[in-house]
Amino acid sequence: MTLYHFVGIKGSGMSALAQILFDMGETVQGSDIEKEFFTEKSLREKGITILPFNQENIKEGMTIIAGNAFNDDHEEIVRAHELGLTVTRYHDFLGNFMGQYTSVAVTGSHGKTSTTGLLSHVMNGDKKTSYLIGDGTGMGMPGSEYFAFEACEYRRHFLSYSPDYAIITNIDFDHPDYFASMSDVFNAFQEMTKKVKKAVVACGDDEHLRDIKADIPIYYYGFKEDNKVVAKNMKTTPQGTQFEVYIDGELFDTFITPMYGDHQVLNALAVITICHLEGLDNAAVKRALSTFGGVKRRFSEKIQDEQILIDDYAHHPTEIKATLQSVHLKYPERKVIAVFQPHTFSRTSAFLEDFANSLKLADKVYLCDIFGSAREDSGELTIGDLQILIPGAELINESNVNLLKQYKDAVVMFMGAGDIQKIQVAYENLK
Repeated sequence: MTLYHFVGIKGSGMSALAQILFDMGETVQGSDIEKEFFTEKSLREKGITILPFNQENIKEGMTIIAGNAFNDDHEEIVRAHELGLTVTRYHDFLGNFMGQYTSVAVTGSHGKTSTTGLLSHVMNGDKKTSYLIGDGTGMGMPGSEYFAFEACEYRRHFLSYSPDYAIITNIDFDHPDYFASMSDVFNAFQEMTKKVKKAVVACGDDEHLRDIKADIPIYYYGFKEDNKVVAKNMKTTPQGTQFEVYIDGELFDTFITPMYGDHQVLNALAVITICHLEGLDNAAVKRALSTFGGVKRRFSEKIQDEQILIDDYAHHPTEIKATLQSVHLKYPERKVIAVFQPHTFSRTSAFLEDFANSLKLADKVYLCDIFGSAREDSGELTIGDLQILIPGAELINESNVNLLKQYKDAVVMFMGAGDIQKIQVAYENLK
């Protein structure tokens, strides 16, 4: 039996892959920095060993899977090479692994994690589907026919994959530390579609996706009539969002998702299209869609006193806008308080005014210091540069979270991709 050692096991993709291999009966362990991450809980619940980084962790006979965040000069990777061990990068290992299934890659600038979670849940309503989700969740189901996985465009890592299908939710400019321009981002997605074997399922309402060229069929979905799969007659109800689906102009069926907002209906359309193409039982698809509970750090709700606290990974202006629109739809009578932590100085600088405009959808905004990346220089930028663009915005940290107590029956949104959870934890622990 192979012993797999994951260098950087707390990474969201790495954590999910470790769980998949563990579920399939492999022996798995890993290492990482000692700071706590939200991905740890699932690993520890399965009894997967997590060690602090140390070259002594690397032993003869191991197969090493290295996270993309760690260079070849990392002490454990150096030691592995000294021992003559096989070291495989995460995206390369995943690319080889999926060959045993009918695979569906979910990619796009926004919505990847939510759509992958929804896809795996809905497909499992009819056929066994293993999955890898960017919230750190993975499941290797014995006897699976399908594999649903999140494919990230950052540094073009998704070019390591040759899936049967690809869902592309949208194309937007992000990761300004890597991509040079919008055309650079588009070219990466265009290159990715060349590797898809059977079909691309793409949001036809996205202006950039209409320019994608492929030698395989492209099935467009959306709200506009010129799509192959169209959602119509949306209704917001206490149970979620109900909508009709038309395929090639003919009514296919009526569905309901417990989620709120146009982007959630678009995600559901993508999933319904894949299931239709693969001939899954539609009654099972409808049932599963109506019972989807969401994924980690995507609109995760809890009630504390009279407030509703929501944790969300939104870290790009487009995502913040969609998240705030969703909360206004779900809780139209409540005030919405946004607590936002920008993620990376490069993204904050590139989208400063866009961040301000999207956050103005909240009734009140609190800002945390920018969560920087070790790969970048902060320059002169500070959180104050964003604060002055948002009327009434205030700064918040762990020592003054009591400011949030004044909003008695509000929805308090904690948004960001860094360690924004520490602010929420400090607030929940107030006496």
